[in-house]
Amino acid sequence: MATTSKLIRGYEVVIGIETHVQLSTKSKAFSGSSTQFGAEPNTQASPVDLALPGTLPVMNKGAVERAIRFGLAVGAKVAPQSIFARKNYFYPDLPKGYQISQYEIPVVQGGGVEFYVGDTKHKVNLTRAHLEEDAGKSLHEDYAGQTGIDLNRAGTPLLEIVTEPDIRSSVEAVEYAKALHALVVWLDICDGNMQEGSFRCDANVSVRKPGADFGTRREIKNLNSFKFMQQAIDFEIQWQIDLIEDGGEVQQATVLFNPDTGETRAMRTKEDAHDYRYFPDPDLPPLVIALEWVERVKAEMPELPRVMAERFQSAYGLPAYDASMVTQTKAFGAYFEAAAKASGQPKLVANWMMGEVSRRLNAEDLGLDASKVDAATLARLVGRIADGTIANNSAKKVFDVLWAEGGDVDAIIERLDLKQSNDTGEIERILDEVLAANTKSVEEFRAGKEKAFNALVGQAMKATKGKANPSVVNELLKKKLAG
Repeated sequence: MATTSKLIRGYEVVIGIETHVQLSTKSKAFSGSSTQFGAEPNTQASPVDLALPGTLPVMNKGAVERAIRFGLAVGAKVAPQSIFARKNYFYPDLPKGYQISQYEIPVVQGGGVEFYVGDTKHKVNLTRAHLEEDAGKSLHEDYAGQTGIDLNRAGTPLLEIVTEPDIRSSVEAVEYAKALHALVVWLDICDGNMQEGSFRCDANVSVRKPGADFGTRREIKNLNSFKFMQQAIDFEIQWQIDLIEDGGEVQQATVLFNPDTGETRAMRTKEDAHDYRYFPDPDLPPLVIALEWVERVKAEMPELPRVMAERFQSAYGLPAYDASMVTQTKAFGAYFEAAAKASGQPKLVANWMMGEVSRRLNAEDLGLDASKVDAATLARLVGRIADGTIANNSAKKVFDVLWAEGGDVDAIIERLDLKQSNDTGEIERILDEVLAANTKSVEEFRAGKEKAFNALVGQAMKATKGKANPSVVNELLKKKLAG
């Protein structure tokens, strides 16, 4: 599977992604505090979250099970024993002075995520995924020039997913992030709400000449939209190349992206692991995951996207790319299967889902649950294309009406007078007239000019006001020209 891309100004881009996935538990990683979003500041921070003297953390079993689920889904090793560590650093929204995380032995090790860029399949290998707790949040607005601290988010369970430096362009980075986002939502381990911070990506970006050692990376923090991710990486790539071409050296740093200016700016020099003084958390024993626990989680998992895609290929004859596109979400997969079964036209259904349905949903920023054309209606529409009642272009007019106002497929076809003619006798009569009136095109076709055939088809469709079935026109015209 491809992992390469074109050079940019003679440089190869190397990108790794770290993603913080907020796990969908009702309580925090090490306490019983609520994880509900939007509460009044500092109303959901318990003594355990603040590490007050005498408190002891207790691992959230639901968070562990979600990590196991993810590990199984990406083909990783789920460690039978992993260790929690204290990652020491000072920041105002980190009241403990350390973050409970995993370092040397993470719970999920290895694995990979597959996705498409265009119709080319790619795979990004994962280094690890580890459990940790979130920090609080600094609030800089509405505080008369001061900064407020909201500790509601402190202790919220996260799964940090780290890739190998396998990504070679901003486009690949975005498609990987989209695939990962779709997977964690599919597995029901994260709600995927990027606006609320449930899915946040950091991009480690460097450039090098082909064949050279990895360049110095800069980490773009807290990218919470796919659009911003691509813009930030593209700017950073050009910035690093400009610096190197001007004789400078890239310094390892943490940078932020400003969507208003489209630029990245350095926030601080980038720390290395030893700067955090990791050591095993003395209050938490090793996390032991028995094989029986893993097997139970595995038995309760939903059908995975890649498994569903493989089933659609074998059961419905879909190409691999189509199968991947219609299994982006559980809802998409269910919609496809319902429409394919009802219409008996799986390939046509996939084409329409990847085309008109997706185009409309994207244009109006809607989820499939808000689609104005349900699976049964789409099945009736593609059925009318398949049986020759309407042409594909006419079907788009019907779809427009269905999306705008709903209604019955057949009634709309009648109302708009879109039925195409399959009357071979009438079509033959019109073709005879077209051939008689276009003798030059007939001669050109018989002289080997294929374009002349298309011109004759066009004349025939014009004569029937577009109502003749194009496949019937083509078949009868070929017979007459061969006679």
